[in-house]
Amino acid sequence: MKNTPILDIKNLSIAFNGNEVIHTISYHVNPNEILGIVGESGSGKSVSSLAVLGLLPKKNTTISGHIYYQDQNLIGLTNKNFQSIRGRKIAMIFQEPMSSLNPSMSCGKQVEEILFQHTTLSKKAVKQKVINLFEQVKLPQPERVFASYPHEISGGQKQRVMIAMAIACEPDILIADEPTTALDVTVQKDIIDLLKELQAKTKMSIIFITHDLALISEIAHRVLVMYKGNIVEQGTVNSVFNNPKHNYTKALLNSRPALDVRLKTLPTINDYLNNTFTPQIITPEERQKAHEQLYSKPPLLEIINLEKEYLSTSQWFGKPKHYKAVNDVSFKIYEGETLGLVGESGCGKSTLGNAILQLDKATSGSILYQGKDITKLSSKAMRSLRKDIQIIFQDPYASLNPRLTVGQAIMEPMVVHKLHKNNTERQAKVIDILNRVGLSEAHFNRYPHEFSGGQRQRIGIARTIALQPKLIVCDESVSALDISVQAQVLNLLNELKANYGFTYIFISHDLAVVKYMSDQLMVMNKGEIVEKNDADVVYNNPHQDYTKKLIQAIPKGL
Repeated sequence: MKNTPILDIKNLSIAFNGNEVIHTISYHVNPNEILGIVGESGSGKSVSSLAVLGLLPKKNTTISGHIYYQDQNLIGLTNKNFQSIRGRKIAMIFQEPMSSLNPSMSCGKQVEEILFQHTTLSKKAVKQKVINLFEQVKLPQPERVFASYPHEISGGQKQRVMIAMAIACEPDILIADEPTTALDVTVQKDIIDLLKELQAKTKMSIIFITHDLALISEIAHRVLVMYKGNIVEQGTVNSVFNNPKHNYTKALLNSRPALDVRLKTLPTINDYLNNTFTPQIITPEERQKAHEQLYSKPPLLEIINLEKEYLSTSQWFGKPKHYKAVNDVSFKIYEGETLGLVGESGCGKSTLGNAILQLDKATSGSILYQGKDITKLSSKAMRSLRKDIQIIFQDPYASLNPRLTVGQAIMEPMVVHKLHKNNTERQAKVIDILNRVGLSEAHFNRYPHEFSGGQRQRIGIARTIALQPKLIVCDESVSALDISVQAQVLNLLNELKANYGFTYIFISHDLAVVKYMSDQLMVMNKGEIVEKNDADVVYNNPHQDYTKKLIQAIPKGL
């Protein structure tokens, strides 16, 4: 006997201000099923799911078609009617728990709210239910988390609080919208395992939304692929992974760096849509020859016994504690090398990067740049050195001034460091750089908000290379990007490295990306370097249990 869908979406179209973004799509969710929806930013996957819960703005939004939940059409339902469905029958976990949780309320109180709204339990019973939910989602010390505020717990723990809130009323359908995108690969694996365990136990249906097809293979029964507001492919996870029909699906599967071969360039969406990609593999012999040449020169940067200590003042009473974020770290990086630095959040990798950049001075140890200890430089000498050592930030939007045009933002550091004769010459140089990073002269007078995430990251890169630095710290600079945009940016970084001889310190929690980009790879845990070797050697033959754990947590696909 065929299952009757618990959610049945028929001919759904959505338009904002007359501009259609969802084009007559149809799909269903069965009881006790995990459906994966995959696609990049702007594909329509989140918009269509927000329509299910009636969360799209009423003004200037046109919705047509049908959304049936147990034979009830949700389109046109009043907000009052939706209140009995949202949270109680259909719940949602959002991508960013920090912005979804109220910073002024304890975590326990926020989960209690939904139970007070939808149940008749007593105050004591509600508190006990929340403690039980926190145990169910495997939060350590549930009573402590109950009383804690969001800023006092980790990102993974915040996401578990959001899951506890979503399952509090035992909904029939749980919509998980990119619930692991901002999380470390090990925490991501924990959350995926938790959702699968909860689903098996409660038999609820889950719609799992992501841009990562490999991640979908770890959790979903069926998958549908969205592109520009259309469903371009759907089927079982096995059929879509092993026999993808649409070029866009093939691109999503192949844009992520492979773990078994090393390509000279990663394929992008356009490569697959236009059938223009021919894979070129870097052989171990080519890699070895390049490394022999690379490591025959003296190091560009040498870190010796570096430490960064903070005074923890989180205790209300008692003595403040000393906390070593970076503990006795030593390594060398050579001109033209990409040194990968990987580890979970809180391991000290960004602190180490900031110490190298002298943005947050080390407590002790030496940083030798071209043989000179930069920790002892005067402020004036350090300002001059800033031209040589630059950073590409994780969030390009936050690091760009919204009041400056892109051209002005890229010219600004040129003016500060007195590069080129005048603004006319600088402008010509900026236009040349924009072309080199895949933008154009037409973008010079536009503002940051007029660009996509991938374009903003290119602007951030353009601003960094405008000073022609020798060493660039890439701090999680591709972690927030869609997979195909990530591929474009990684290709660009490698192309610029080849053309300009840049040296990179590439910081990320994504071991697959770091392995692809790096010559040498360092693994950091609790402020210490626990493993360092050739990137392929570390991946294929890890010595430390911590490294093995990071590798095992990478979504592999089928």
